[in-house]
Amino acid sequence: MLYKVYDVLNTSDLIKEKVGKQIKFYKYPSTDNMQGVYIVIDPIDVPKPGDYADNKWLTDEYFYQIEVWSMNLFDTQAVAKEVRNVMWNELGFAQLIPGLDEFDEDTGIYRDARRYRGKEYVEI
Repeated sequence: MLYKVYDVLNTSDLIKEKVGKQIKFYKYPSTDNMQGVYIVIDPIDVPKPGDYADNKWLTDEYFYQIEVWSMNLFDTQAVAKEVRNVMWNELGFAQLIPGLDEFDEDTGIYRDARRYRGKEYVEI
């Protein structure tokens, strides 16, 4: 599912334009010389079985945090909203409250972190 999230984020023209190849898993960008917009996909929990029928599980449930980092507030907010739209429209993942919206004065970096929960049917 991690690569599926990566792939659907790359279908967005806005994300391709603003982020390009700077979508990472687990690894956070260095704040020393940050340029452009970064997206970090971070699994919060391992997939869990759900939606049972006939004593078998039908889905795997996923829980991700997706962060958008940049030195431009407008870009950070625009990309974070686009991530939310893509996660819902393409994967059916709902954004959970609360999230994180912060500015680090020392580095000049805006960070928007949102959590998403969703599921995928497993092959039986």
